[in-house]
Amino acid sequence: MGDSPVFKRVLLKISGEMLAGSGKVGIDPVEMQRFANEIKEVRDLGIETAVVIGGGNIFRGLAGASRGMDRSHADYMGMLATVINALALQDALEQTGCFTRVMSAIEMHQVAEPYIRRRAIRHMEKGRVVLFAGGTGNPYFSTDTAAALRAAEIHAEVILKATKVDGIYDKDPVDNPSAVLYESLSYLDVLNQGLRVMDATAVSLCMDNSLPIVVFNLNVPGNIRRALCGERVGTQLGVDNKTH
Repeated sequence: MGDSPVFKRVLLKISGEMLAGSGKVGIDPVEMQRFANEIKEVRDLGIETAVVIGGGNIFRGLAGASRGMDRSHADYMGMLATVINALALQDALEQTGCFTRVMSAIEMHQVAEPYIRRRAIRHMEKGRVVLFAGGTGNPYFSTDTAAALRAAEIHAEVILKATKVDGIYDKDPVDNPSAVLYESLSYLDVLNQGLRVMDATAVSLCMDNSLPIVVFNLNVPGNIRRALCGERVGTQLGVDNKTH
């Protein structure tokens, strides 16, 4: 452990709700810039970096469907929300001097490149942070699943799942002060216990592709760097011994 990264290519998953800061909706420019600075720090270590960002701070497809909206229609609206967030993060990153590309699963040539796997890998090899927007391009799939899919496609070595808590607990730590933090879990532990960290499709995809996941608190400054330099941060799923 130390200041040297143990991963060469990573995918960071940030929920849309994280961008709202202390609010429930919208984008907090201060929080956005803080996240951009942390991502820039990782890129400056020479780590090839991709980001998948959710859209829950603007619109959640499941929430719309629960109120009677057609699920496919609602999910497409949620995908468009992720594009807005990706463009906002792109602007914040480029203000730090970090080169970026937004690649969307839904084609919209005026604001983003279409997602092409080999082009995404080439961007990262050239030192650009790639922001994957538009989910998978299909309804009924979460941005967690999009993160697992894109990570597998670009041969990322780990998914960093950013949250507002320190990792995965046996109970909700907000409502249960006695909740216990898990240091490590298997994919099957998460699936069998119904732990709500990523949806079952995303976890199964990671399990099938032996893709490790680190669930950590993004509100602790420096946590991304610590995780990528081999320190024990948050809860680790399927992480092998090469990191410790």
